[in-house]
Amino acid sequence: MMLQEAAALIQAIRENLAKVIVGKAEGVDLLLTALLANGHVLLEDVPGTGKTMLAKTLARSLDCSFKRIQFTPDLLPSDLSGINFYNQKTGEFQFRPGPVFSSILLADEINRATPRTQSSLLECMEERQITIDGITHTLDAPFLVIATQNPVDSQGTFPLPEAQLDRFLMRITTGYPTFEEGVHILQRFRENNPLLETSAVATGSEIQELQRLAAAVAVSDDLLGYITAIVEATRQAPSVKLGASPRAGFALLRAAQGYALIRQRDYVLPDDIKAVAVPVLAHRLLLQRGPGSREGQAAELVQQVLREVEVPAEPAPAAARGGRVE
Repeated sequence: MMLQEAAALIQAIRENLAKVIVGKAEGVDLLLTALLANGHVLLEDVPGTGKTMLAKTLARSLDCSFKRIQFTPDLLPSDLSGINFYNQKTGEFQFRPGPVFSSILLADEINRATPRTQSSLLECMEERQITIDGITHTLDAPFLVIATQNPVDSQGTFPLPEAQLDRFLMRITTGYPTFEEGVHILQRFRENNPLLETSAVATGSEIQELQRLAAAVAVSDDLLGYITAIVEATRQAPSVKLGASPRAGFALLRAAQGYALIRQRDYVLPDDIKAVAVPVLAHRLLLQRGPGSREGQAAELVQQVLREVEVPAEPAPAAARGGRVE
């Protein structure tokens, strides 16, 4: 796949999302970035702002298997992974796969499940496999987990531990629509739901090709040093109890590559790193005041780090690419 073909396919997916989702252009681009970077997304926003609608629209735009599961306190790990059950007709045990055996998994209100159930996703998200009764099953590619949670509702919820948060490439918050967007939403959904008329515009194999293309986007050594400096700066901040890990640096690299491809380039610029730094790093930081102050203050801390860390000079496009991405 050439760069021009990738740009056309990405634009087709973006336009398909725009048929249902009003505004949220930045959130849509970040979601597509995570998809191209082969990462998972945590959609965190107040109720009724379109988190589930955005996830379902992306799923309908891709010709891939999709499963949605509502997380509740009584949800068991086997409800996600599947079970081995005894078939009385055959006299043998058979495996019944759970929702994780899908290309796109929507984990709705993930923080309403118990930590035991939440942790059952760790192996799936990190290694793209799941072990059940001692047998390891490989998950199909592409595999994307989109989890949603409500940051203002604490009753009956179980906050995600740092190890679980670290598995998400990005935490995306889109916020309320503007007045004009609010009117447009009412007009669009006045008579029918446009989601029901949405059809797929990309196949699973095409998404895998986009992911391979994104992984091949060129990153200069100076920018690798810039990413490392940003990650290290989060560890040295006085208000941070737990800074960004090496995994966070790798996530920032992959996200910057995916964002560059979204912008129709086969090389990364410092602006690409800055654009994805907050959604990639903020949810991974643990501040001295505890988890309750993570979101807003952590985002501001990352912004401060971006202002303080010296930006390397942008290389010429030819030098940054080191060759055409194909």
